[in-house]
Amino acid sequence: MFIVLLKFTGNKAQAGQFMDGHNEWIKRGFNDGVFSMAGSLEPNAGGAIIAHNTSLPDLRKRVSEDPFVSEDVVRAEILEITPKKTDRNLEFLSG
Repeated sequence: MFIVLLKFTGNKAQAGQFMDGHNEWIKRGFNDGVFSMAGSLEPNAGGAIIAHNTSLPDLRKRVSEDPFVSEDVVRAEILEITPKKTDRNLEFLSG
């Protein structure tokens, strides 16, 4: 499982012009069964995604396709987690 942190850069003001593409990228991640959660980093610091059902190289490629990443609106950090214990509602993340 992975946590992707998308932290705004100095180009944050350009986010609006790439928002449609970014939202489509997020939608594709959910449709492909890779993203389980997407949300905002507060206060207004960027976003975060929980991802699974993918490999680190494939996730890196997917993240690089986000218009926010390719246009340097955010800087991506990918954290890989090996779950050791989960609530039964989250067992699918242990896969």
